[in-house]
Amino acid sequence: MSKKHTFREWMIAVRPWSFPASVMPLVTLFYLFWVGHDVRWGYGVWALVNMILFHCAANTWSDWFDFRKKVDAEDTFGAKTITSGIFSPKEIRNLSFCIMIVAAAGGMTLMLMTGLPLLWIGLCGLACALLYPPLKYAALGDLVILLAFGIIPAVGTSFVTVGHVDWSVLWVAIPVGLITVAILHINNLRDVSTDRRAGISTLAMRIGGRVSVVLYGFEILFPYLWVFSCVLGRIFPWWTLLVFLTAFPALLNVRAAMRYRKEGMQAIVTLDERTAKLQVMFSLSFSLAFLLAGLLR
Repeated sequence: MSKKHTFREWMIAVRPWSFPASVMPLVTLFYLFWVGHDVRWGYGVWALVNMILFHCAANTWSDWFDFRKKVDAEDTFGAKTITSGIFSPKEIRNLSFCIMIVAAAGGMTLMLMTGLPLLWIGLCGLACALLYPPLKYAALGDLVILLAFGIIPAVGTSFVTVGHVDWSVLWVAIPVGLITVAILHINNLRDVSTDRRAGISTLAMRIGGRVSVVLYGFEILFPYLWVFSCVLGRIFPWWTLLVFLTAFPALLNVRAAMRYRKEGMQAIVTLDERTAKLQVMFSLSFSLAFLLAGLLR
């Protein structure tokens, strides 16, 4: 007989603390408002909800895949929904399929209301979700995350909210996407020893600890340089300098990563969570900046 699970356990299974990585539609929505488009706000919120649903499905699919390939064990960090015995592998796999079906139904309905191009955008996102685990094992996970949580949702949100793809959304997709990649990258650096034992090869393993720390610093700090350069180039309004209010926690995160060489994994054990919190602060200040610039222009 299958175990009856509490609501809290189901929430643990989908990992809501990872949802900051799904903020790209929100930032894109306010950017398009500032640009001057006639934004369909309801479709934008729909895109955000659907993004979170696909994220839930990807989280559970990745957990099932990692357990099946013996990447996750009792001594690994991160989600322990299967390894701790809370859920069976079959329950997590079925949960992933159910959420994916709901997300796909939402995406198909939105496509019928906006246009066929959304189908191809959605299929690209679905492919990223399904192929992420094996691609992560081949050191391609960082690229998949940039596509799935940066470029694809920005393009998709643009299409559903303004009726066509405004490719200028890539200006906002890059900085937000890089911070999301940093969440994954520091997670993979923390898990190097257990990933090596499982016989997989992440980017952090390929380039080593020293270069991984440098890459993490780039992924965290370059978005600020990007925003500043875009302000100087009149691509972004001056209001977007509000993101620099989040620069201090960003520097603290980079400083923690730099301690990795001396202190090892203990220096970065909670850095993925701290990076996710930074993503919330950066993205909300970014969105607020475009909202204020749009209202006050």
